[in-house]
Amino acid sequence: MNLAKLKPGQKGKITSIGSIGPLKRRLMDMGVLVGEDVKVLKVAPMGDPIEVSIKSYNLSLRKKEAEGIAVEVAG
Repeated sequence: MNLAKLKPGQKGKITSIGSIGPLKRRLMDMGVLVGEDVKVLKVAPMGDPIEVSIKSYNLSLRKKEAEGIAVEVAG
């Protein structure tokens, strides 16, 4: 499952980052790393962007960016 498919309130653990090049580097610089816990806080009415919580801060991601992040849904 990818991060864009999680609903507000759902949590997951990042299992891989499918993006490549500068986008992957930017995501990693923002703390989007394999093994990190992530929680979806809000989704805009049209589904783009989404707001997530990683570590101790909130981050807004475009839907396309979130689709490249694979997550394992936490129970």
